[in-house]
Amino acid sequence: MKYLLLVCAGLLFLALANLPIGYYTLLRIVVTIGAIAVVVVEIENRNEINFWVVIFGLIAILFNPFIPIYLKDKSIWMLIDLVTGILFTIKSFTKKIKTDE
Repeated sequence: MKYLLLVCAGLLFLALANLPIGYYTLLRIVVTIGAIAVVVVEIENRNEINFWVVIFGLIAILFNPFIPIYLKDKSIWMLIDLVTGILFTIKSFTKKIKTDE
């Protein structure tokens, strides 16, 4: 899981460059998969909705490739990519709390 999150973060940081549209389509797919993975793991581990579930749920909606959200200004996407990349990096280094019942 950690490697998936770091790959997502790296792809998001790379997206700050001016790349072909095909890259951004790939980015949407990978980031959506990574965000959904975080949501699923968080819900399985804690059985509750927390900060990470909400944030990565919103990321999955924003980056989903099936019903894409288009923003006219590239600078807005650059800010979103940067913040999302930071969130993926932070999440990859947070410890998982496992409760044994």
